[in-house]
Amino acid sequence: MIFTSYNPYNLEVVGKYESHTPQIIENQIVKAFFVQKRWEAFSFAERATYFVALAKYLRTYKNDLATLISLEMGKIITESLAEIEKCAGACEYFAENAALFLQDKNILTDALKSGVSYEPVGVVFTIMPWNFPFWQVFRYAAAALMAGNVTILKHAPNVFGCALAIEKAFLAVGFPQGVFQSLICDTDTIPNIIADDRIAMVSFTGSEKVGSIVASLAGKNIKKCVLELGGNDALIVCEDADLAQAAKVAIQSRMSNAGQVCIAAKRFLVAKNIKSAFIQHLIDLVSTLKHGDPLLFGTKMGVLARMDLADTLQNQLELSLKQGATLLYGGNRRNCWFEPTIIDKVSPENVAFTDETFGPLAAISSFETETEAIQLANASCYGLSASIWTKDIEKASSLLKQLKVGSVFANALVRSDYRLPIGGTKKSGFGRELSEIGIQDFCIPKTFFFAE
Repeated sequence: MIFTSYNPYNLEVVGKYESHTPQIIENQIVKAFFVQKRWEAFSFAERATYFVALAKYLRTYKNDLATLISLEMGKIITESLAEIEKCAGACEYFAENAALFLQDKNILTDALKSGVSYEPVGVVFTIMPWNFPFWQVFRYAAAALMAGNVTILKHAPNVFGCALAIEKAFLAVGFPQGVFQSLICDTDTIPNIIADDRIAMVSFTGSEKVGSIVASLAGKNIKKCVLELGGNDALIVCEDADLAQAAKVAIQSRMSNAGQVCIAAKRFLVAKNIKSAFIQHLIDLVSTLKHGDPLLFGTKMGVLARMDLADTLQNQLELSLKQGATLLYGGNRRNCWFEPTIIDKVSPENVAFTDETFGPLAAISSFETETEAIQLANASCYGLSASIWTKDIEKASSLLKQLKVGSVFANALVRSDYRLPIGGTKKSGFGRELSEIGIQDFCIPKTFFFAE
């Protein structure tokens, strides 16, 4: 099978990639299984040396790597450059902190010495999405590999060029062969890989639908699993919020990466008395977003990564309007380009409220009281993250405890930060990546007890 990667901006072919044969896949698993014990035997300091070199490589070739991201999935070049820089930062962060995060934790009992140690699980098989083709990979890999694991990556077919470029980067700075490998295959191959006894753990980032299948396969084969699935994040704007700043961040959150962000604010829950003023701020801001070639630095808005993604968003918009929402701005679409769009009067039964919309579509609902705002925010099968906008910090502290999500940001853009764990609850998945908690999720906690 040949996989073809298209530039979603002009639909030109970026690259063609031949599927790995069953023998190549078997060789990759064998290589990963045997190199893992060697990699685990390296000290944290030795592993860190490789990751420091990898960070330097990413920065040296940042322009080329960012261009590849923009060509394969349509992200504007400034965002692609920032993505590569963030990957380099993650490499350095876990190189510096992995030993601290995974040191033995002594626990006082009646033993002479007791506690918990952290050991690598082994070979981690991962299935990653296209929306952040480098960051999604480095988000788990920097931590998982610094912990002593090795990994086989099955990336999204439209960014196989990025997948191979990442593997090339690992090899270029001297990582032992097999520590990081990219797999070129279709989804039919995945169940056999997950079932293989040499695969110790599965990590998946993507849709709820596919995540459910991956979790079922992992559970059937009794494999540890980390899932980061869809999100339908609420942005709550209280009556005392700084409206100008809240609107600025709301547009940044919803429209960056052409709206293709799991932790983007998708449902704008706005206090009724300030809704009109807030909407005007939104429209003033969104009207300045310049659409164009993602490779040009003046472009502020890219395109959706594939035609089918634009089709799905268009269907969601049309159904939302039929269900009673009103169109305030945008709504136009041409191939993979989708105009930034704002809709109002979105009820809890509306598809724009219940489903994840993966694109530049902002859905506005209003509330009378903050209790109602929390009820609306929690009225979702997803629980990835949320943000609260209020000048009253005590109020923000109270409200955030009531939100059933994995992360809450007050008066700030929700974002992933390698110093903080990321992950969700409910149908947004389980397990964590990043930070001390994230690296420990790619380990086996082992209890130790020494009697006197």
